[in-house]
Amino acid sequence: MIYHVRHQTIVRYASPVRLARFNLRLRPAPWTGQWTSDYALTVDPLPSAIESRPGAWPVNVARLVIENPIRQLTIESRFRAGVDNGPQISPQSDDPTIATVAQAALLDRDMGPSAPAHYLYASPRAPLLAPIGDWVGDMLAPDRPIVAAALDLTRRIQAEFAYEPGATDASTPVADAFAARHGVCQDFAHVMVVALRLAGLPAAYVSGYLRTLPPPGRPRLIGADAMHAWVMLWCGPTRGWIGFDPTNGVITHDGHLFVAMGRDYADVAPMDGLFVGGAGQSLRVMVDVAPEEEAALS
Repeated sequence: MIYHVRHQTIVRYASPVRLARFNLRLRPAPWTGQWTSDYALTVDPLPSAIESRPGAWPVNVARLVIENPIRQLTIESRFRAGVDNGPQISPQSDDPTIATVAQAALLDRDMGPSAPAHYLYASPRAPLLAPIGDWVGDMLAPDRPIVAAALDLTRRIQAEFAYEPGATDASTPVADAFAARHGVCQDFAHVMVVALRLAGLPAAYVSGYLRTLPPPGRPRLIGADAMHAWVMLWCGPTRGWIGFDPTNGVITHDGHLFVAMGRDYADVAPMDGLFVGGAGQSLRVMVDVAPEEEAALS
């Protein structure tokens, strides 16, 4: 599948902002099974400086410096991407067990951005909470095949947690979302990451895009898509990294577009930073993920 992606963010300030520094993580990092071309970043008003660099994890960072007073900032990211993950991944009879993968992760000496060692332990937004381990129970028992066990956990989160936009925000602790059993994709991904790490498994938080399909007979709404979050689980040296989407209860495939991977949301947040001045702000985000044949007609 080939997609055209447009992501627009409009920030409005209640009073002029005199100085601002922002980090953007909107340009897809390289990932197996996906390619990206024609990336373009537009910022209005034009910043004093834009510095692009790779992050410590599989993530690209653009740092904006704004030194003139502004009341509004518009950021637009566009790119073309192709996804070719091959056949849909499913559990296999010869998959390694959870214990085997946990041991292999401890022995792996790779220290690159996607090395399993980086994703084994607690991180600022994904503390290892005992109640999540108690809730999982034997679902992640050491002798279980890893892909089947992770898919069961993915489906359990989808079944037991209510998707409620607005019930949480980017700052909601994973403990609160877990206790309330509701939230959005970010919360569900954090719960799954914590559960997997408690079992000794390398689990990463992924930010990206998900192709959304309109109801039968209805046109696809332009700009109605949003950034999505899911989990990457290292399933041993043979299986490698496999994506699991607990919001939808599925293993990821060609409808999921990878942008960045980190230990938790803080590592891959689409936008963060600081500003001086302004008594408040409002944020509007519009995302459109269109298959190439539809984009050509629009």
